Amino acid sequence: MYAIQTINLTKYYGKSRGIVDLNLEVKKGEFFGFIGPNGAGKSTCIRTMLGLIKCSSGSATVLGLDIVQDKTEILKRVGYMPSETMFYAGMRVKDVLKLSADLRGMDCTEEAKVLCDRLQLDVNKKVEELSYGNKKKVSIVCALQHKPELLILDEPTSGLDPLMQREFFQILRERNAEGTTIFLSSHILAEVQRNCTCAGIIREGRLIACDSVESLSQTNAKRVHVQGNVNIKELGQVRDLRQTENGLTFLYGGEIKQLLEVLSKQPIQDLSISQPDLEEIFMHYYVDGGEA
Repeated sequence: MYAIQTINLTKYYGKSRGIVDLNLEVKKGEFFGFIGPNGAGKSTCIRTMLGLIKCSSGSATVLGLDIVQDKTEILKRVGYMPSETMFYAGMRVKDVLKLSADLRGMDCTEEAKVLCDRLQLDVNKKVEELSYGNKKKVSIVCALQHKPELLILDEPTSGLDPLMQREFFQILRERNAEGTTIFLSSHILAEVQRNCTCAGIIREGRLIACDSVESLSQTNAKRVHVQGNVNIKELGQVRDLRQTENGLTFLYGGEIKQLLEVLSKQPIQDLSISQPDLEEIFMHYYVDGGEA
C-alpha cells in the first residue's frame, strides 16, 4: 500500500504555476525526501495532498484516503509540520500542545513530555517569548505527540541548532523504525542523503527524478581531485571544473582508463577518485537540465 500516491496532481494559482502533473508514490514505512529549492513547489504539493488547498486537476490519496472526500480523516491520521507556524498569542507552550492534542480528542501528555525533554523545550514559556528555533520545536512536538502513522514535515530543521537537528533526526529514525512513514521536504541535501531511503526531486512544479537515494547518488561520473600542475585538455566529458589551492577538482564521465593514461604522463602529486554526493547529482538536474 502507498502512504502517498498522486496522479497528475496539478495546482495553479490563477496563471501562476504551483505544481504540474505530479505523479508521486511513497510506500508505507519509507523515509522519503522531497528535494527542491524554495519556490519549486514543495509546500504547494504538501498542502494540496492534505486537502488544505484545492487542486486544479488530477487526484491523490493519502493512507489510501481521497484528498477531497476524506480530508478530515487524513488530517486525523497525519502529523503535519508546516514550514512556518503561528500560534495564538498569550498561550504558554504547554497550552498549545494540549490544544493540539484536544483537537484530536487525545491525551498526549506523556509523549509530549518525552519530546519536550529531548528537544529541551520549556513548556512554561509564552509562545511570543520563544526564539524562532524554539517555535520550531513546538511545531515538531505538535506534529509528533499523537504518534501518527504518517509524518509530513515541511522544511522542519530551519532555525534548529546542530545539536537539536541531530536529536530531531534521531527521533525520526526511531519513529521510522517503528513503522511510521516519513515525508521530509527539504532543500538541505545533506540531511536527505543521511536520513532518507528514497527521494524525489522537484523542479518548477514538476517531479523530474524519483528513486532510492542510493540509486540517485549512483552515476557514471566520478569526482576527481588532482594535486599538481596538470593539463586535462585531452579528456572529454569533464564538467564542474574548479581550481583548488594545489590542483584541480572536476566531475569526469569518461573511462577511468583514459583518465589514468592522461594523468600518468603528468607530474601529479596525489589523486583521489570518488562517487559524487547527492548535492552534485541535484545540481546536475537543476543546472544541466537532467531529467529521469
